[in-house]
Amino acid sequence: MGYHKRLRIVSGILKDKGSFIKTTLSTKRHKASARRVILRATTHGSFVPPSDHRIAAVIGLGHGSRFTACTCIQAVMDRLHRTKDSSVALKCLYTIHNIINKGSFILKDQLAVYPSSGGRNFLNLSTFRDDSDSETCEMSAWVRWYAGILEQNLMVSRILGYHLNSPRSKNEIIGFLNSDLLKELDVLVNFADHLGNVPADSLYLQRESLVHEIVRLVSEDYRSVQREIFVRVTELGARMVSLSWSECTEFLSCINRFEGCKDRIAVLLVNRNRNDDLWGLIKETKANLVAAIEKKENEGKMVVVATADNESNKLTRFSQLFRLAPSGRWVEF
Repeated sequence: MGYHKRLRIVSGILKDKGSFIKTTLSTKRHKASARRVILRATTHGSFVPPSDHRIAAVIGLGHGSRFTACTCIQAVMDRLHRTKDSSVALKCLYTIHNIINKGSFILKDQLAVYPSSGGRNFLNLSTFRDDSDSETCEMSAWVRWYAGILEQNLMVSRILGYHLNSPRSKNEIIGFLNSDLLKELDVLVNFADHLGNVPADSLYLQRESLVHEIVRLVSEDYRSVQREIFVRVTELGARMVSLSWSECTEFLSCINRFEGCKDRIAVLLVNRNRNDDLWGLIKETKANLVAAIEKKENEGKMVVVATADNESNKLTRFSQLFRLAPSGRWVEF
């Protein structure tokens, strides 16, 4: 271990101790207690995920009052936004991910508040950078990518109306409007698109147990996304005859975007979550959509020609019945 890395770890340990002392001296006991739980789960130092009992302690804060749950989310967001340490940032994001997957309704509800409404879940880490050394610089790219994944996760939940780990019955979407299904498909493809933007130049960092665990959780989310995409592509495919031209083109655009993610995602997940059935459906649906769009375009041209011929016939018939008099008025023959 290099000198600078040892110095960074020691400095981080001292910062954590200082934060613990600060919470101990705080007169706001409930808030201080929640902050200590978050501090224990997101310590400085190595890139090792928080232990199961640390995560369980965080999740446990959601089984009390709404005030306690709110304090928990506030504490983890404050910790995330104030740190410049990549290990702390990744542990905060990992903690948030576990809240999304395992947290109580109250905890998830605090995360579900959309940023434009003043919610504290606006991660906004697109410019995060830890320049402590070369490793932390590369880890910073994982912080930015992971934050984007969680933002997409929350957006999917907001549009679908439920979290990815609690899927809706397939029968429930049958009554949905085409526009609703297309909107949901679009946000699901957005998730896949961001997943494919993984820091490909530093995939070797999966040797770090924290990054490895993060990829495992994201892989599970992607499996759920694939399932939701399959359901919507199947339903929209069954409605293809009734889809308008604009709906067909929007549907095709989503499918093309999703296909464009495939190879980029494979770089990260390799042979995991291949889902040959889904890609077979995508290929078949795309071919049917292209044919449907061409048919609708040809039908549209025929309508235009028919309308033009009809107008021409009307004009010819009019000229046979009337003539233009010297006075400038039309009169019957």
